[in-house]
Amino acid sequence: MARYVPDIKTQRWVIIAPIRQARPDQSAGVATTGCPFCVGNEAATPPEVYRIGPGEKDKLGWEVRVVPNKFPITDIHEVIIHSPSDTDDIEALPIAQVTKILTAYRDRYVAHQDSGQVLIFCNHGFHAGASLAHPHSQLVVVPHQINLDTLAREPIANVVEENTYYITYCPDFSQWPYEVWIVPKDGGSKFGDIRDEELTDLAKVLQDTLRKIAAVYHQSSIKPRDREEFVYNYYIYQGANWYLRIVPRFIHRAGFELGTGLNVNVVDPTEAAKELKEVKIAT
Repeated sequence: MARYVPDIKTQRWVIIAPIRQARPDQSAGVATTGCPFCVGNEAATPPEVYRIGPGEKDKLGWEVRVVPNKFPITDIHEVIIHSPSDTDDIEALPIAQVTKILTAYRDRYVAHQDSGQVLIFCNHGFHAGASLAHPHSQLVVVPHQINLDTLAREPIANVVEENTYYITYCPDFSQWPYEVWIVPKDGGSKFGDIRDEELTDLAKVLQDTLRKIAAVYHQSSIKPRDREEFVYNYYIYQGANWYLRIVPRFIHRAGFELGTGLNVNVVDPTEAAKELKEVKIAT
C-alpha cells in the first residue's frame, strides 16, 4: 500500500513506496530475462485489464495493452504499452496506432475517474525516468483528498500550431526550454470527455509536435553533451480544463532550482515558438 505523508507547513505531500526499488532497470544495465512488454511475453506481466486488438486476454493479437504495474507508486497504477514494437514510439508509429494509444488513455481515465485523481504520463527515454526501453505510458490514481502540485492551464501565448480541435503553444510560464502545451479549443472539459474524432486530431498534433521538438533538439547547442537521444516527459492534467504538457529534457535541474523552487528557462518561450513554427516535418 502507498503511504502518503504531508509537509507540516504546506499542502504538499510525498508518497512512500519502497516497492519501487525492486523494478527492473535497463538503464542501469541490470540483466532482465527479456522485455516483459514484448509480444510473446504476456505471462511476464500481471493479467491485462484492457486491450485494443484481437485475441484472448493475455494472448497474442494485442495492439495496445494495459496491465497493472508490478511496482506501483499508488494503490491503482497501470502501464499502457504503446504497441508491440520494442523501439517505435509516438514519433514513428502510424497515426492510427497513436490514436489507439490515446483511446486507451481515455478509456482507462474513464474507468478510474470515480476512484480519485487520474494522472496519465509518459517517460520517454532512460534520462526521462523510464526503466524499460519498450515505449509505454503510465496511469496512476491519487485520492481526491491529496493536493497535487500541478499547474492549472496557462494562458495561450506563443502559438505554434492550430488545428480543428487543438492549439499548441509555448506558455510564457514555460519552465523548460521548448516546453509545449496542447489544449482543446473548447475549455472546461476533463480528458475523459474527449470524443473519438477529437482523439484522431490529438494524435496528429501530438506526433507533429514531438517531431518538431526532436528536430530542434538534434540541432541544439544547449542539449546535454553526453546525450544524443531525444528524451522527454509528458502528462495529461487530471482535472477540468485539461491540457497535455510536453517537457523536453534539453537541460538538467541543479541546486538553485532544488533550493529555491524556482526554475530557470534558458530559452525565451516566444523564440521557442518561432523556432518550432519554422520546422518542416514530413507528413
